[in-house]
Amino acid sequence: MEHIAIMKKSLGLTQKILSRQKKIESRWYKARCAPWGRIKSGEVVYFKDSGEPITIKAEVDKVIQFSDLTPEKIREMLNQYNQVGGLGMDDTRKNFEIFKDKNYCILIFLKNPQKIKPFYIDKSGFGVMSAWISVDDVNKIRREPLR
Repeated sequence: MEHIAIMKKSLGLTQKILSRQKKIESRWYKARCAPWGRIKSGEVVYFKDSGEPITIKAEVDKVIQFSDLTPEKIREMLNQYNQVGGLGMDDTRKNFEIFKDKNYCILIFLKNPQKIKPFYIDKSGFGVMSAWISVDDVNKIRREPLR
């Protein structure tokens, strides 16, 4: 399986992944959704900023999934994983306010991030607001840029 993570451009997270400042991609949810239960060690995640082409890929080192979260567990997780520089989050308090009501979290530990030749994807059928796409082969949704 291959995965595409769509990142909020204004946060600059793709560059933090490339510079290895961000070693863990976290996804926080009220209900379980992709990539919950679909991602495992050895797979590849492609990263793109919203509205931009895919420019980075990284290998999945390990995955940890958390359920039945409480605000206390979330605070503990943010402190633990951000302290090692893993989450790439600058303001733990602000992020706690964003995540405190979430029920699920997936931590995806990344290795070997690298810049790749940019390419676009066709998100048709995945939903306009999809922030994570899992496919058998990313080449099946690769498309040429509009000219």
